[in-house]
Amino acid sequence: MSEQTKANDTTAASPGTLHTVVVPQSINMVSLLGPGDEHLALMERSFGADIHVRGNQITLRGEPGEIALAERMLDELVTLVRTGQGLTQETVERVITMLRAETTERPADVLSLNILSNRGRTIRPKTLNQKRYVDAIDKHTIVFGIGPAGTGKTYLAMAKAVQALQAKKVNRIILSRPAVEAGERLGFLPGTLSEKIDPYLRPLYDALHDMVDPESIPKLLASGTIEVAPLAFLRGRSLNDSFIILDEAQNTTPEQMKMFLTRLGFGSKIVVTGDITQTDLPSGVKSGLRIVEGILDGIEDISFNRLTAHDVVRHKLVGKIVAAYDEHDASREHRQQMRGAHSD
Repeated sequence: MSEQTKANDTTAASPGTLHTVVVPQSINMVSLLGPGDEHLALMERSFGADIHVRGNQITLRGEPGEIALAERMLDELVTLVRTGQGLTQETVERVITMLRAETTERPADVLSLNILSNRGRTIRPKTLNQKRYVDAIDKHTIVFGIGPAGTGKTYLAMAKAVQALQAKKVNRIILSRPAVEAGERLGFLPGTLSEKIDPYLRPLYDALHDMVDPESIPKLLASGTIEVAPLAFLRGRSLNDSFIILDEAQNTTPEQMKMFLTRLGFGSKIVVTGDITQTDLPSGVKSGLRIVEGILDGIEDISFNRLTAHDVVRHKLVGKIVAAYDEHDASREHRQQMRGAHSD
């Protein structure tokens, strides 16, 4: 245990081990244990422990290994309460998941990393892989964030871009997407070129509104401080002192990916995001995102980061849906390989 909480063995380490954790008096026990003790009930279910609370003393009884994890859990929650952020059921579940993963990083360090605050809302990583992805953006010039929908890969990249702009590390933000999506082509959309592009890039605008005061966005767009444009608009340019994000990169061809990466100028940073399982390219066309790691792997200052169904931060069902599709695709691929082997 750290200095945040103190634990004392009251019996020998054996099945049914009893430990007492003393929570600092400065910690609000309702915040720690949750309304109606819902956090406490979740811990009991998760660790198979009997937990009793009297004042600021919490008594744990159960298997030694599980009780040790429960102690660490309380320590992490106390640290999070100290940061001033309210604990939720979701936060407690994420701490439990990280502790089960037996990583060297402390869950409290992951969940209390403030990237950006706007209008009373703070953007933070919510999983270990998200924290590693954010750290990679700090440390490398070109970063790839690859993973399914809902893992925060684009949202976190945009938060880092706004943070870099506010800190004057870059002079502008460039947000881009390849102009291919789910069978819909820009030429078939009604209106002027600007009106055609706008709905296609709308997800990027929506995320931007979460991070920058909405009334300032038109000025930033008009001045070129923030640019939102289809990938084709970047051809032939050298982008200096910029934070450049390419979203939906699975819909780039290898040639487009090469074109985009070679736009990198001095003082700039690139983040490429995409989901290689959701390619909307015409049949037979290779995805630039699918093959780029094999081409660039091992080059210094380029980082590849993978997020999974465990990193989905939307509704719980989204993560389960992604995992089910992954399992289905893996099973189908295995069957195809077996048929191929039999045909040989």
